[in-house]
Amino acid sequence: MKSFLIRLIINSVAVYAAIAIMDGQGLTATTGVWYSYVVVGFIFGVVNALLRPLIKLLTCPLIVLTLGLFTLLINTGMFYLTGWLGTVITGFGFTVDTFWGAFFGALITSIVSVVLSIFLDDDKKKKKHRKTE
Repeated sequence: MKSFLIRLIINSVAVYAAIAIMDGQGLTATTGVWYSYVVVGFIFGVVNALLRPLIKLLTCPLIVLTLGLFTLLINTGMFYLTGWLGTVITGFGFTVDTFWGAFFGALITSIVSVVLSIFLDDDKKKKKHRKTE
């Protein structure tokens, strides 16, 4: 449960950072209340957990052919889908106006998520440390 909450916080902050940086440049937030980012972070986590592995499996030859660069397009699609689902299902979310808005939004979200995961995800380090004792 603790790791789920940490993942939810990381996703929410990452989506917030992307929307805050790209607001008006291809992305537009539909609401500005704090809990809307938590809802969008949850949707982002579900989309990435359920659809991303399937899409990566289906596009494996393209990923290999482009030396992994096609993964950026997959991330762009997942980011766009998150915004669309958030707006349609809950009314929270963001609208993506351009491809580049979705691309840079996904890129910012990925970078912030990786950086926050390094600092906040200590469970793996603790488990590894316990095994070596």
